[in-house]
Amino acid sequence: MFNGFSHSVMGASHEKTGLVCQDSSAYKIGEGYAIAVVADGHGSKKHFRSHLGSKFAVEATIEAIDRFYEEREELEKNLPTNAKLIIKNIEKQIISNWNIKVEKHLSENPVRDEEKEKFTDEEFEAIPPESYYGTTLVAAVSGDNYTFGLQIGDGSLVAIFEDCKAVMPMEYNESAPANVTASMCNSNAASMFSSFYAPNKRLIAMYGSTDGLYTSFGSEYDFLDYHSIITSQLVNLESFKKVIINNLTKRSHYGTEDDISLSCVYNEDLLNEKIGDLKAQVEENKRQAALRKEELLRKRVT
Repeated sequence: MFNGFSHSVMGASHEKTGLVCQDSSAYKIGEGYAIAVVADGHGSKKHFRSHLGSKFAVEATIEAIDRFYEEREELEKNLPTNAKLIIKNIEKQIISNWNIKVEKHLSENPVRDEEKEKFTDEEFEAIPPESYYGTTLVAAVSGDNYTFGLQIGDGSLVAIFEDCKAVMPMEYNESAPANVTASMCNSNAASMFSSFYAPNKRLIAMYGSTDGLYTSFGSEYDFLDYHSIITSQLVNLESFKKVIINNLTKRSHYGTEDDISLSCVYNEDLLNEKIGDLKAQVEENKRQAALRKEELLRKRVT
């Protein structure tokens, strides 16, 4: 049985400048599958509706994946041999859904004078309308014995399979050219996704997060260890939610002081089965962290 949670918090830098939270997050528990999704609206001034763009991205993703799961038996039959094509089709559907939402919102809410005032007429005319809503996206999907994920732009996806080790299953190779941000608003957005498919692997938990979480840690080791710790606490979800919300709020004041979103789906039965191993992994991670710290101190001395 799947369960999940999601939460978004405003970063300290946005609090100081009076900006809205540009992140969005959600999770969905379906019949035999679960979705975790986060999106991070771009911060530059031409993306002045990115907080809405991230919201539309989250909605568009859940709607697209739900549509593919309307024929769940057929989907799961074809995934092992056609995963790459199926995921690519999901990505195209997400982009299509997002553009429809953007076009509808813009037609019902034309750009206001106060939104234009930061630009010269020439600057504003040069901005493609979809760029007003520019955003990244990270989505994770789990079935009974498989997982897949997709991503455009920055952010992270972390999985903990039944060996209880936190890993980043998707090697992130952004296909955008230098100095171009991979974004839902790009004209070639459907070609900018990274993705992964992991068959025949039982998942304990999988997380999607915007880049504000990663930048609040000193290293990738610490980032992954964090996911091991919070996974070991999911057995008490209701009390855990309060703790994680407080922690994310504190972390939004570290690193780049950016907004932070975290979304998770997990297998309750496997979590309970593996809770002892998870806690043992947390202790091993602490031991390894102490060894890395000692090694670093030795290097500084010498």
